[in-house]
Amino acid sequence: MKPTSKTHSRVQKLRQLLQGRSHLLVVLQDNPDPDAIASAMALRKLSNSLSSVRCTITHAGTIGRGENRALVHYLGVELRPCSEIDFGQFDLVALVDTQPGTGNNPLAETIVPDIVVDHHPLRQATRRAQLIDIRKDYGATATILLEYLIEAGLTPETPLATALLFAIRSDTQDLEREASRADIEAVGFLFPIANKRMLGKIQRGRVQRAYFHMLAQALRNARVHGRCISTRLGQIDNPDMIAEVADLLLREDQTDWTMCTGFSQGKLFISIRTSQEDLRADRVIHAVVAGKGTGGGHQAYAGGQIPANLGTESERQTLERLVHKRFCRAVGAAPERGEKLIDD
Repeated sequence: MKPTSKTHSRVQKLRQLLQGRSHLLVVLQDNPDPDAIASAMALRKLSNSLSSVRCTITHAGTIGRGENRALVHYLGVELRPCSEIDFGQFDLVALVDTQPGTGNNPLAETIVPDIVVDHHPLRQATRRAQLIDIRKDYGATATILLEYLIEAGLTPETPLATALLFAIRSDTQDLEREASRADIEAVGFLFPIANKRMLGKIQRGRVQRAYFHMLAQALRNARVHGRCISTRLGQIDNPDMIAEVADLLLREDQTDWTMCTGFSQGKLFISIRTSQEDLRADRVIHAVVAGKGTGGGHQAYAGGQIPANLGTESERQTLERLVHKRFCRAVGAAPERGEKLIDD
């Protein structure tokens, strides 16, 4: 795998930023996924190796998906809750797999990150960072950070290689979803180094019984509107489940679009998936959250969040109905109640 010229210049910039610094804080999105976690591990490796800079990784929200919890557990990843972090103690701040102003990470608007590495479209607030590496044509941020490691002459040890491999395969659905040539080469590079037994354990991460209750609720609430399916989970403790349900529903053989919503952490979370190519999921999510919240994503998948510190069930239902109508209109489906996906 050969790093690009862009990678060369960014690693040079990273060396400069690390010079004379002592402690780097890497901020992940709320409820981080494997791509965010593995990318942070790679950046920690770089900061430790290039300049002996200590690194702390932090996030808000939860790690709820079974595979994500298994990744953290089996590979011994140390993640600190944002509530425990004093941002004033760090002389460098980085965002990976997220950007300022997205609404999906705990970085305050008053803090300008020094480093932003991501594979989502560039946001205006990101331009204030000193090191910016945004590659929206890449399937995973982990691929970018792997190029950094190779450019720096560092071969990822087995735990890190396992995390990076799982991250790339997860974000690209085993290279089927929006994978670039760089992602394909990264998987080929990492596979011989990774621990296959550990990778299998991560992929089969165990889940609690509540998982099946939420899944049953999602299926009972699912409504079919032509070639799209919409469902809701209501109030939940595990927002990762929202994206997992949206992925699952897209497997229905007559469905092109799916949306799942759920309330958690004072927000309405929204996940959208599509198998179509003539309308982008990231454009649909922008239409869904317009004037209410924030969102972003890629061609085939997107997510958003709307502040929802609402006092009554009626108000929450009103917001859900608005989101549902906007989604159906954006994808050309009738917003009426629709038919049940399954019988009770």
